[in-house]
Amino acid sequence: MTHAMTQRPIVWSISGTDSGGGAGLSADQRAADAMQVHLCPVVAAVTAQNSQAVTHIQPVGAAHLSQQLQTLAQDMPPLAIKTGLLGNAEQIACVAHWVDRLRALGPLSLVVDPVLRSSTGAAFADDETLQAYRDLLIPRATLITPNRQEAGHLLGDLPGSDHDPQHGIPEQAQRLACLGSQAVCITGGDSQESATQEPAWALDWMHTPQAQGWLALPRQHTPHTHGTGCTFATAAAAALARGFVSADALVLAKMATLHALRNAQWAGHGAGYVHAQADFIFDRSLLPRLSWSPTCPIPFAPAPTRPLVHPPITPPSDDIGLYAVVETVQQLQAVIDAGVCTVQLRIKAPALACEAWVAKLQQDIKRSVQVAHDAPVDLYINDHAQWALQAGAQGVHLGQEDLLALTDSQRLQLARTANVGISSHSLWELCRAASFNPRYIACGPVWPTSTKAMPWRAQGVDNLAWWCAMAPCPVVAIGGILSATEVQQAAQAGAHGIAVVRGIGPQPSQTVPLLLQAIHTGRNLPAVPLAWPHPSLGANLSENPVNTPLESS
Repeated sequence: MTHAMTQRPIVWSISGTDSGGGAGLSADQRAADAMQVHLCPVVAAVTAQNSQAVTHIQPVGAAHLSQQLQTLAQDMPPLAIKTGLLGNAEQIACVAHWVDRLRALGPLSLVVDPVLRSSTGAAFADDETLQAYRDLLIPRATLITPNRQEAGHLLGDLPGSDHDPQHGIPEQAQRLACLGSQAVCITGGDSQESATQEPAWALDWMHTPQAQGWLALPRQHTPHTHGTGCTFATAAAAALARGFVSADALVLAKMATLHALRNAQWAGHGAGYVHAQADFIFDRSLLPRLSWSPTCPIPFAPAPTRPLVHPPITPPSDDIGLYAVVETVQQLQAVIDAGVCTVQLRIKAPALACEAWVAKLQQDIKRSVQVAHDAPVDLYINDHAQWALQAGAQGVHLGQEDLLALTDSQRLQLARTANVGISSHSLWELCRAASFNPRYIACGPVWPTSTKAMPWRAQGVDNLAWWCAMAPCPVVAIGGILSATEVQQAAQAGAHGIAVVRGIGPQPSQTVPLLLQAIHTGRNLPAVPLAWPHPSLGANLSENPVNTPLESS
């Protein structure tokens, strides 16, 4: 019996060997295996090292490096290239030349991990090499991943300058982006500042076209950290090759790196090496938190002070059930009469909101809050948080752009005084929502929807199931849920709540019982198997997983 085979995305790593097996191409291979991509290890330098020291570095000639790339390009062109240890400016010029040649044929991501110094203290880059990074590699980079010390070297900052403290790191990332890199992540796992905080966090600042913020996970206390930076950069390159945008790629890299640290192996008498494994993608404890601002890097998780007004429909206690989305007070009363226990009032503002419209909106919110209180049901007011809280609403549903517009103190106050539901459409939005400790996180759109214009691809039941397994709070499925069939599938994927807009129809008394039964049926079916999440935004390279081979010249 034959089995269909799927070609894994190809990633090139251009870096150095580590005779001790801890870092360099050895670490890159372990990370690529965990990310389920095919790694082509291109040797740029041969090092003599063990777990305690690097005693010699021998860069390969630029001509030999180019020959390796030429041979690979004829048969195994990459979707992403990751650079690690590059021995001199001539090698950097060679890599830049090949990036340009390959990009003329198809999409190619470039992740630059500027390995300027070993973890044991050996210097790898002279001034000419640093300048080549600035002039040739960084302007071509999709993403660069320096640690804080390396970022300073690339920018020419002197030790003790204003750019050294943690509060200057976002500004450092902006300056690196100005050199031409599309995205920057300044890693902080080696920082002693975050190591002394309680609880201790490993904080990376990410500056991407999609999002900016501190990517945070609890620090793993271990002396065995050899290959951590290589693992992070290779995992990010692999995620880009799988079609994720840079913000999502960094989430996956953060997860893989902590998993690698947890599974570090000891060898020799110095620091052991990190080792990520393929099951990291299903470990809920690895989901990072993404901050809402530069000034509040540590995730906060204040418990809401207001309890839910209505107990859960059925076990488990975080069950939300059928979540009806309505536009009027009359619809609200109708779905309540039909047996719905969780409702969202969604009244969209017109392009120009006059005083009369605002007055009516405030009146509708006030009436809805009273109707929900009398029932009682759980009511969430969409968007209009200030007026909702003034009317006594206990729940609000907000998009992330609305929360980003608030100050740190306003977000904290909102988290403490209301049950908040937050929309999410991508991995980084899931991480940012998780840092708020919301009542629920909405995952959408599960299916294509015409309710609103948005750039996101449909999540499908596979991504929904992953969201439900990984989120630290209940997940509500939303988007394109039009009938009992979609409701049943969403429930089978593990959704704690299923949001229905148009599917409620004009006669909720007829549709709601069918939708409630669909939830019950779906939850009694075998669970949707967990699989790798797929990208929900951007030019998905996985749709065209194989670049055109480069003919020999």
